[in-house]
Amino acid sequence: MFKKPLSGTKTSAPLRSSDRRKLKQRVVSTFGISPDDGDILVPDGIQSMKFITHLDEPGIAYLSSAGDPLWFTLGKSTDDELVPTVYTLWKRRDLLPILSTPAPVIPVLIGGADLMIPGVVHHAPSLRENQLVSIVQYNHSRETPTISPPLAVGRMALPGDMIDAGQEKGKAVYVLHTWKDHLWEMGSKGDVPEPTPIGSGAEEQTSQPADSDAAGDGSQQAADSPPTNDLSNLTISPSWSDPTVPPYTPQEITSLLHISLLQAISTSIPASSFPIPATIFYTNHILPSRPAFPASIVPHSGPSPPDMSPCPSSSDITIKSSTHKSLTTFLKAEEKSSLLTLKAPQKHSQHQDVLITSVNLKHPSVAGHHRYVTVKDVEATAAKKALKEEKAKELEDGGGEVEVTELWKPHQATTALFEGMGGNTTNLYSLLEAKTLLNSYISSKSLVNPYEQAYINLDPLLVACVSSKSKGKSKGKDAEPELKPLEFMRREELTKAIMERMQSWYEVRAEGRDPVRRKGTISPIHLITKVRQGRKASTLISGFEPFLVVNAEDMAEELRKVCAGATSVAPIPGKPAGSGLEVLVQGKQSKAVVDYLTGRGIPKKWIEVQDLSVKK
Repeated sequence: MFKKPLSGTKTSAPLRSSDRRKLKQRVVSTFGISPDDGDILVPDGIQSMKFITHLDEPGIAYLSSAGDPLWFTLGKSTDDELVPTVYTLWKRRDLLPILSTPAPVIPVLIGGADLMIPGVVHHAPSLRENQLVSIVQYNHSRETPTISPPLAVGRMALPGDMIDAGQEKGKAVYVLHTWKDHLWEMGSKGDVPEPTPIGSGAEEQTSQPADSDAAGDGSQQAADSPPTNDLSNLTISPSWSDPTVPPYTPQEITSLLHISLLQAISTSIPASSFPIPATIFYTNHILPSRPAFPASIVPHSGPSPPDMSPCPSSSDITIKSSTHKSLTTFLKAEEKSSLLTLKAPQKHSQHQDVLITSVNLKHPSVAGHHRYVTVKDVEATAAKKALKEEKAKELEDGGGEVEVTELWKPHQATTALFEGMGGNTTNLYSLLEAKTLLNSYISSKSLVNPYEQAYINLDPLLVACVSSKSKGKSKGKDAEPELKPLEFMRREELTKAIMERMQSWYEVRAEGRDPVRRKGTISPIHLITKVRQGRKASTLISGFEPFLVVNAEDMAEELRKVCAGATSVAPIPGKPAGSGLEVLVQGKQSKAVVDYLTGRGIPKKWIEVQDLSVKK
């Protein structure tokens, strides 16, 4: 919701004392908290600020005197549902029921994606559809499992018991706001509070105020699914692997780190990036190169649970869990194996990190290394999928219609006419606006022919305009005939003659994107089916770039799946570089392509279909 900067923001204004009391009472009754907690979550000096999201949805943010956003609503009314921000949930972690998710999912949520069902570790089975929930990060260390403070807030996409039923696909939570999004960035951006060991302080944090029985609907919501930080009271999602699988041994962790180093070296780290400080090398190269499915790389020696292959998480593969315990010790051991070279820091240097000066690409272990799917690969795939889903959601939320408006600008001979008609010669006019201005001018000058109402008597301004050569006409036998002898014209012919002498422009508007105006005429998307290479028919698509919502690579990938055939992207043959791209789809796929384009919001009138594969 807030993955892009807010627009339409106005200067925040302090709430009046009466409005602040109403807001506090609303928070107390909705979330079933005590008045004292209400004073903390709705402090003195709270301010309100109106905003518009990148999806053109209006809202109101309530800020502390320090500028931290504490609450927000979405919609035009001040009575719309109050949603706590991450800053508020850090003050009162049990304000909303929680769902937990593993660490690799959090960056995907911050990128704008919703929480999918496979990403849910713990949840309350009594959660209702559309109920507000907070999302926490679950760190399933075998010694002391912890959960982070809330890092996102959203609305349940389905009831909790449907997750219990083992549903493996679909969305679990529609995410409204996350840590590090643009709403959070408006505040003080403090550090994330310390995580909480599972079960610690649960009784204190889940206790209800004495007057909770008198609370409104929000307290009923809390009673349905009591907010808690004690995951022992929550259900483990069926799609989540059993977190009780024993951890890898230190020797196995060391082997996995060694293999991760080989993977990092084999990806050809640029020589220009050396020397690299040890901590940066570890963070940017070794950790992302850890296997996404470690049990397939190093067999786990722990006992196997029933009907399940033990597979501890990649997040368990760290230096502290290895036999070395220290990054420097690990790197020195690898240096003895001739995999890399190290350099000690200079005595008076501010940086005390060991430097990696080079890696050995010709080492036998590197040459014999077989690459595998890494943590980085999985995260990149998830981020790409989330981006596609977000684009599809934006299109769906906006109604999906691409609006194309043809415009005209006064130019050359028409400039004097528009000045005489009282128009602005720098403005762009739609056909209706130009007609309205011309009709007003005709009425004001009484130019309607009294003997034939369909004709307009031409005054000197109109004669000078329509007697000029229209753009694109050349001298010769095709030249436009002289109009000087004309004294009158039909109204529609006069309008057409004036529009032909104006400069053509067009505007394209698509939901969630800035409108684009360009000089010239916009052509329909060309969709041509022709026979290529003997008897093979292919469908060629070009001219889609001006419509904003279609990307060549994405369209080729989607049509490859839909049409179950090969696709390719290439520059348009016979046209200068930069003129646009052409997408080729194998087979006669006109209907599938039209369905794809209209599904993206492009009206059918802007799609031109030709079938050149049929013999005449």
